[in-house]
Amino acid sequence: MTTAYGAPTQGDEKAVLVGMLDHYRKTIVQICSGVSEDDLRRPMVPSGSTLLGLVKHLAFVERGWFEEVVGNTPSRLVYDDADPDMDFRIEPDETSEQIFEMYRAACERSNEILAGVSLDDVTQWPNRDVNFRWVLAHMLEETARHTGHADILREMIDGRVGAGYRAELYDQTPIGLD
Repeated sequence: MTTAYGAPTQGDEKAVLVGMLDHYRKTIVQICSGVSEDDLRRPMVPSGSTLLGLVKHLAFVERGWFEEVVGNTPSRLVYDDADPDMDFRIEPDETSEQIFEMYRAACERSNEILAGVSLDDVTQWPNRDVNFRWVLAHMLEETARHTGHADILREMIDGRVGAGYRAELYDQTPIGLD
């Protein structure tokens, strides 16, 4: 398979989009690698964003969009409208290993769900029809945006830049795929 920046450059639409999403999933994990537990949790900007909080949020949105919206399965994650930032907050009893495992498992489950659907399939969200192509494109945008945030936070922590995932340097197995 021909790749660029860790994602396939050829294939059908679904393969390319899922490949690009996998690329950004790996990139955010790679950006966080080698960072201490304290720095993963350290708020770096006035909004309180942390590297680990971004990963936790992405685990929530993976489950929300792919399990709930595409898979029509209630999410196992609790969400509270009165506390809309709870999915970004790392609780004292949560470890980075737990958060990264939650994210890995969510990505794996998302890819399993995506494998069984067509991008042309339609669902309701929340009061309009959306096709799964839109959901996949939205998750690609969401993950890429937060990966960019993580890249900036990592630079603020230790000056490391260009920490993006490069398949030729790291494991070539996409998250959630055998």
